[in-house]
Amino acid sequence: MIISEDGLSVYPVKVPTKYNLRSFNFYLLEEAGSLTLIDAGIDSEECWECFMRTMNENGYTLHDLTRIIVTHNHEDHVGLINRISSIKEIPLYAHQESIHRLKRDKAFFLLRIEFFEQLYQEMGCGAAGEQQVQKLREAVRKNEKNRIQADIVTFADGDTIAGMQVIETPGHSSDHVVFLHEQKKWLFAGDHLISHISSNALVEPDRNGKRQLTLVEYVDSLKKCLQLDAEIVYPGHGEFIYNHKQLITKRLHRINEKAERILRLIRSGISTANQLAYAYYKDKYESQFSLVMSEIIGHLDYLETRHKVQKELKKGVWHYDVQPVKGEEGSYESNN
Repeated sequence: MIISEDGLSVYPVKVPTKYNLRSFNFYLLEEAGSLTLIDAGIDSEECWECFMRTMNENGYTLHDLTRIIVTHNHEDHVGLINRISSIKEIPLYAHQESIHRLKRDKAFFLLRIEFFEQLYQEMGCGAAGEQQVQKLREAVRKNEKNRIQADIVTFADGDTIAGMQVIETPGHSSDHVVFLHEQKKWLFAGDHLISHISSNALVEPDRNGKRQLTLVEYVDSLKKCLQLDAEIVYPGHGEFIYNHKQLITKRLHRINEKAERILRLIRSGISTANQLAYAYYKDKYESQFSLVMSEIIGHLDYLETRHKVQKELKKGVWHYDVQPVKGEEGSYESNN
């Protein structure tokens, strides 16, 4: 499928996957002889072949590429960059917060291990947390080969690149951005908006090891995108989106709904993040531990910033309780 309007063309590259993501999507944008690759899929033979086929069928080679721009650092959005760069040296543009991850900065990834070790201890995760930290240690060694070799040019909120406005949308990742072509009302959204599933606001440290309130940031970013005038949203996975405001409203409602369910669990006497994760996601707790903990911790942060819950450190573990309404001892606020 090719989308063309007034000299601009979008060539989607969609690689099917059996996972719930449904597809890995990335895009070629052509305007006045300039060819921009927006994200770069996952590093697999199938993805590479699909990318090259899309290029060839539309009369392009790698030497026609002007630049690569990425929405965020995750491996399924930057996977082909090293292959492309080994054939042609092409400028790579990314957010400043992407660099230490794309370059596999060893000091940062060791700091990240320490961060999760402390986080899982403080959230009462016990052996499950220790097992996840061990997986992170193994991943640091295994993923060193994924270091992006190309030099990176940084962009920031409000910059213009390839005729599009850069809009910072942290939440799913700290470096996440979307690209808005204001004239055509096209929004290249990465993982910020996906039609068939909600985007995980993954709990992560910043460059200094401080925990980011990722779900709180994600909600703010959703509200920012609610104000954008976009007719077509090109996501990183799944189908194109033609009603992004309706989808955002649905996502915000779902976050509030989930927060209220967690609040009810806390009222029932469950007090630690690990206990809440097991109660809420019993079937997924072991198989998707890190995602489950991100969801629960993120929603606890969200509730805490809205003064719905408070926490107390007891023997090195955070315990959560419902926040009393000011001036009404024994009464609890529950309105969203």
